[in-house]
Amino acid sequence: MITNSRSDNVNTRNLVVDILLAVTRDGAFSHIAIRDVLDKYRYLPKQDRAFITRLSQGTIERMIELDAIINQFSKTKVKKMKPVIAAILRSGVYQLKYMDSVPDSAACNEAVKLTVKRGFGGLKGFVNGVMRTIARNMDQIRYPDAKKEPVRYLSVKYSIPEWLVQRFTEQYGAEACERSLAAYLMPHPTSVQVDTDRSSVEEIIASLEQQGITVRRNEQVERALFLSGYEALDEIEEFENGLLYVQDTASMLAVELAAPKQGDHVIDVCAAPGGKSVYAARMIGEQGHVEARDLTEYKVEMIEENIDRCRLSNMTAKVWDARVFDEAAREKADVVIADLPCSGLGVIGTKTDIKYNASEEKIAELAALQQEILHVVCGYVKPDGTLLYSTCTMTREENEDNVQKFLETHAGFELEQMRQYFPYEGCDGFFMAKMHRR
Repeated sequence: MITNSRSDNVNTRNLVVDILLAVTRDGAFSHIAIRDVLDKYRYLPKQDRAFITRLSQGTIERMIELDAIINQFSKTKVKKMKPVIAAILRSGVYQLKYMDSVPDSAACNEAVKLTVKRGFGGLKGFVNGVMRTIARNMDQIRYPDAKKEPVRYLSVKYSIPEWLVQRFTEQYGAEACERSLAAYLMPHPTSVQVDTDRSSVEEIIASLEQQGITVRRNEQVERALFLSGYEALDEIEEFENGLLYVQDTASMLAVELAAPKQGDHVIDVCAAPGGKSVYAARMIGEQGHVEARDLTEYKVEMIEENIDRCRLSNMTAKVWDARVFDEAAREKADVVIADLPCSGLGVIGTKTDIKYNASEEKIAELAALQQEILHVVCGYVKPDGTLLYSTCTMTREENEDNVQKFLETHAGFELEQMRQYFPYEGCDGFFMAKMHRR
């Protein structure tokens, strides 16, 4: 049994600074940095683990706004600060502005203690001064003028880089842009698909609620639920035995658009960790088969773990580079799922660091890669078969423009349906296009 002294020696705010440095200084993905810390300190009380998650996620999510606030009240701007001091101030100001359960005095005092603990005792007066000045003047914070500087205003208000605000506004209009930015910051319950072959949705709901988990039906997908109020997924029996699989609503809708039938042969060319393949396997029955492919052994092992956990006998995994044509698969698939590497701008709500790492150059590179892969994998589609192209992003270059380019150069295919989902529609920002081979 864990003694209280073990957890009493852990400074949760110090762990949050570790996470922030891993993301902002070392380039780690935020969800992985948070997961690694929570796994290492699994013995911490539920309240402490929730505090670490909330503070680290919130600070990363609101970083542009937090920097703008700090810069109003600090002579030294955030960009000129030592990374540790910037992390301490950012997390401290997040507590002042967004965590009502933390008294202002505690946020200020703990920031000063952290400064000393991290070896910067000479800067404790600076940190103390900035924190207490912001605490006193929280209602005096100035934001850019929404009419005079609309792009900068939205950037600071929703903590999104200005170039992305400009891009979304130009491509989708001001209303869709702001609604999407607001949706990124909303709470995101966990979306799961249910294995209705082994249990009914009603039985699953009753079991989860008995475990104290908050459950909500998914109005867009019949065999899906939203979960919240749990501590760890791998502690839920229904997840461990494969009755539940984490997957966003839009991802499930994409597979439903492809509409694989009983007995179909499906090839998923960039499948890891395997959510679409699992969903398709549950649609095609034992007479069908899903071949889930990805580039590396590591990714294929992830898929195989999910095949085993979900007890799927009609699904296999294979290492294959989607850019290389597989002659053995020529015209073998009733459905090819091409959910391709993309800029990920639709999932900023759950992977917040994406917005800080994206660039116009990366978008252009990814659009070219997507074209290259589509040109190869369309050869696996049978005559009268389906090619599903999808991404979890919101750029015309990677989505509508890519579909148009593909159709212009592949006369044997025709577009049946195309849809861009936005984050305010109850799912990730997501694009899907169903193409039919004549």
